[in-house]
Amino acid sequence: QVQIVESGGGLVQPGGSLRLSCVGSGIIFSDFVVSWRRQAPGKEREVVAVISMAGSNTNYADSVKGRFTISRDNAKSTAFLQMKDLKSEDTGVYSCGVAGEWGQGTQVIVSS
Repeated sequence: QVQIVESGGGLVQPGGSLRLSCVGSGIIFSDFVVSWRRQAPGKEREVVAVISMAGSNTNYADSVKGRFTISRDNAKSTAFLQMKDLKSEDTGVYSCGVAGEWGQGTQVIVSS
């Protein structure tokens, strides 16, 4: 059974940073692409970052390019989303997707 668990969300001021983590179990983590998406209140769900199985290729939504960095540690079955220069519009629930499954998400609130 695939289980995806995110952590690292919280309240941060505009301009601040957060690092989200995503641990996958029940799968061979290195066999799958990992995606991060977010759901903001009143907005459509948006995939913000994707990383290839070995971590050599990444893609980002234009809205986060240059501010967010996706990475992974396959030995620990973990993926990360480093977020910097956060803006109020980055507020939302961030979820990690692996092997066709999505976790429950972690809340990010950017507010002064």
